Amino acid sequence: ILTAFALSIFYILRQKKISEMKSDFINNMTHEFKTPIATISVATDSITNDKVVREPERIKYFAGMIKKENARMNQQVEDILTIARLDRKDFEFNWETIDVHELIEDAIQGIRIQVEKRKGKIDTRFQAANSVVTTDKNHCTNLVFNLLDNAIKYSGEAPEITVSTMNKNNGVLISVEDKGIGMSKNVQAKIFEKFYRQSSGNVHNVKGFGLGLSYIKAIVEANHGSISVKSEPKKGSKFDVFLPFVME
Repeated sequence: ILTAFALSIFYILRQKKISEMKSDFINNMTHEFKTPIATISVATDSITNDKVVREPERIKYFAGMIKKENARMNQQVEDILTIARLDRKDFEFNWETIDVHELIEDAIQGIRIQVEKRKGKIDTRFQAANSVVTTDKNHCTNLVFNLLDNAIKYSGEAPEITVSTMNKNNGVLISVEDKGIGMSKNVQAKIFEKFYRQSSGNVHNVKGFGLGLSYIKAIVEANHGSISVKSEPKKGSKFDVFLPFVME
């Protein structure tokens, strides 16, 4: 009887967890689509501004932003399929030589307008003398973009984000640091788990910590790199991603 009772409790809890995972999946995917939609909305409003209409170069800039974000939305559809391969580590990579600094600039360009709208800023400190690694451009760009997106979501009204690089142990160390709400040690130990999301406090009201960081970790591991986080509540967070020059 005790064994049957214990098994019943086990399966009930597991079913509850599966239900929560489904909910988190839907919430996270909704957020992934809302991010480019928000950027497109801001760019569209900017184009219709009377001051911008008289400046062809600015119109061209915002039109390019809309085109870029539309392409990113299409990529999100592919990411949904990619997430299904997380457990199997069954990723398709197009390995090529990439300049990490150029890749970071591209990712920042795609999200800068959201930061500027909130009167925030993104600073870059590129200290890596050798910034060329072998990786997949699309996946690695998504990696940086997701870290920047998290930094914005978990910051205050005016996000202050710093992206820096340096050479370390035959590779490049990419750091994304914010001055947001931070995380407790307990949360830090779980954020890279698939579907994990803090269930209380301010973080609960922000969509995230579901699939994004799990995806990032899988990409880093596929590159034979590493990822770590340093954070304190109310003092911000710093994510360090190490990518080797050449995978061994």
